[in-house]
Amino acid sequence: MTTTTEEHVSDLGWSLGVLLRAYERALAATVEAVPHGFRGFLVLREVVRGAHESQAALAASLGIDRTVMTYLLDDLESAGLVERRVAEVDRRQRRVLPTPDARTLLEHLEHRVAAAEDAVLGALDPEDRRTAGRLLRRAACEYRDAEPGDPCTTVEHALGR
Repeated sequence: MTTTTEEHVSDLGWSLGVLLRAYERALAATVEAVPHGFRGFLVLREVVRGAHESQAALAASLGIDRTVMTYLLDDLESAGLVERRVAEVDRRQRRVLPTPDARTLLEHLEHRVAAAEDAVLGALDPEDRRTAGRLLRRAACEYRDAEPGDPCTTVEHALGR
């Protein structure tokens, strides 16, 4: 809740906006090797982690529309980073698997993304960065679960695109 006394005014929106724009700038060049940039990077990271049994589950986990996910995966597949196979559990579904090139690229990108994140949060000491990361992840996950939708669209809207 925002109060009117100067020392208690919430600057959350301003703070998140500044950090989001800085993060977007820092990561744009970092993930340019991945089709669809940061969104493609997020999909690729989830595929390499292997936590999703189907393309639909992957889309739901990331909050990306299934139609949009199809186009993302088409481009990741064309780039030789993922392949789709019939799911063992249900032949109507597709499982998305990483290629060896995907694993190599992601390992390289993870280090660059971490450096970009450190630069954006450079004003915080390492323990504060970890705490901020945990708190923001918890808030984001709870929000995502309560308000399903495409978080990438929300971010693009926040950036004024």
